[in-house]
Amino acid sequence: MDEKYHWNLKDIFENCEAFEIAKKELQGILEEIAKYQGGLKESSEKLYACYTLYEKALAHFEKLYAYGMLTYHLDMANQESLKLFKEVENIGSHFHQVISFMVPEITEMDEKKVEQFLAENANLNRYKRVLEDILEKKKHVLSKTQENMLSQFGEVFSASENTFDILTNAELKYGTLRDETGNEVEMTDGTYTKFLRSKNETVRRQAFDLMYDQYSKFKNTITELYLARVKEHTIISKLRQYQSSLENAVLHDDASIAVYEKLLESVHKNLPVNHAFMELKKKMLKTDEMHLYDIYQNPIEVQDDKISFEYAKKEVLAALQILGEEYEKKLQEAFENRWIDVYEEPNKRSGAYSMGVYGVHPFVLTNFVESKRDISTIAHELGHSMHSYYSNQTQTIIDSNYTIMVAEVASTVNEILLASYQIEKEQDKLKKAELLYELLEMIRATLFRQAMFAEFEKIVHEKVEKNEMLSSKDLCQIYYDLNKTYFGEEVIIDDKIQHEWLRIPHFYSCFYVYQYATGISAAIAIASRILKQEPGFTEKYIEMLKQGCSKKSIELLKMVEVDLETSKPYEDAIHFYDEKRQELEHLIFA
Repeated sequence: MDEKYHWNLKDIFENCEAFEIAKKELQGILEEIAKYQGGLKESSEKLYACYTLYEKALAHFEKLYAYGMLTYHLDMANQESLKLFKEVENIGSHFHQVISFMVPEITEMDEKKVEQFLAENANLNRYKRVLEDILEKKKHVLSKTQENMLSQFGEVFSASENTFDILTNAELKYGTLRDETGNEVEMTDGTYTKFLRSKNETVRRQAFDLMYDQYSKFKNTITELYLARVKEHTIISKLRQYQSSLENAVLHDDASIAVYEKLLESVHKNLPVNHAFMELKKKMLKTDEMHLYDIYQNPIEVQDDKISFEYAKKEVLAALQILGEEYEKKLQEAFENRWIDVYEEPNKRSGAYSMGVYGVHPFVLTNFVESKRDISTIAHELGHSMHSYYSNQTQTIIDSNYTIMVAEVASTVNEILLASYQIEKEQDKLKKAELLYELLEMIRATLFRQAMFAEFEKIVHEKVEKNEMLSSKDLCQIYYDLNKTYFGEEVIIDDKIQHEWLRIPHFYSCFYVYQYATGISAAIAIASRILKQEPGFTEKYIEMLKQGCSKKSIELLKMVEVDLETSKPYEDAIHFYDEKRQELEHLIFA
């Protein structure tokens, strides 16, 4: 394959020798940091000097970790790549062990003393945000001994997720099916969704059965892996004196329990809107019975679902030029300078993500299978990348790492802008309907589906916190019941869907997925105003992206007039969803 479709990891390190040099330099910096243990409260100069070293160490470590992880994800069955990834994980554990004294020492300081240090040493204001954040969360910080002990368990704590990744990406195989032309083809994680979108019911059902028959064989193993992750999260939350593991997660995201609860409350209140879309979908499919393996096909798809990467590139660039000349130029650079590893390959990590690397540039992983849906994936991940680019350019490495809550806004704004661009330019009635349908599906999958995932996580964590014993059967039943609630009576809830939760990697990042739902709610509000070309609003949005985590996530979104602690953004997003449903119904059946 042409190398232009692969990452250029030489942008991080030219060769292995450069990697080793950086590793030695990091070790030297960490040795210098260790000398400050016990002395941070002695003077503002010492506190500043330690944080300056920490900033340098963080920049070195981010490059080392990125190089190891990105190399590994290209071929997760390659033992040398695995060894490299394990090495950078070990470096990470050592890194966090060395710096583990910093936060406890700061929390032991009187707040007035920190304020005095900031007043007398102007240089220290570079770290004002992180110092204030530490003091705000000081009651959740353990002693230096306890923090050091916990830091040594880094690799152990990540074991359940790593084991799940290896099992599902490198070892679990789904088998073969007969495609639309009668040929026997192997199904992969990347092609699964493509088969579910097939016009052929037999192909869809085969794919559905292959996926969940295979996962059901490992349901007890995966249940133990997942419950180990949940128990680890709940135990650490309790040790850190959070009221719950949910409180731990949302405060870490600069959010609040009110955000989580308002989301689920608003979605539950408006579930009939989602049920109405299911009813329209069934009507469009002209079927008496609609199964869960039927809901992913576009019943009005009017062209071959096979597009080139070059076509996807042109669509993304055209749709996102509304965000300004600088934004468009950086997207061009991403496409032309190998920021993206494009195609699905054997043992390559499944899915898609963007990873910002401070001092280099972001890297995007996709598994392009020539599906039109891949265009949205590229736009989505480049939203993350541009967010990283802007924050890395304007903030220190410490303040550049924005929370996921804000990140999912940037990525989903791009998806909304892309969909709106494609719908607006389309003159053909059926093609316009097809695109409207895809937009509705994206909102359903990002708002309602992720809210369902978030509710599943909340239920499981609460049961674990109450010391309830859970089996694979219990978790499967919880998940099955949620599907019935969220999809409504128009959809036949097949028994095998109870195993779907087993394949969701995001569950190993506890209470992560709710931010997709909050993200799309905020994104709809932002994208709507960008499309209206309100004077100065796009500049205000870009300015928000530049802030990194220099402000709390909720406060950042208030810069663009979105308040996630109220029901308004969720109600407005669902209203937008229902408007588009009515528009589609009118277009087809009027």
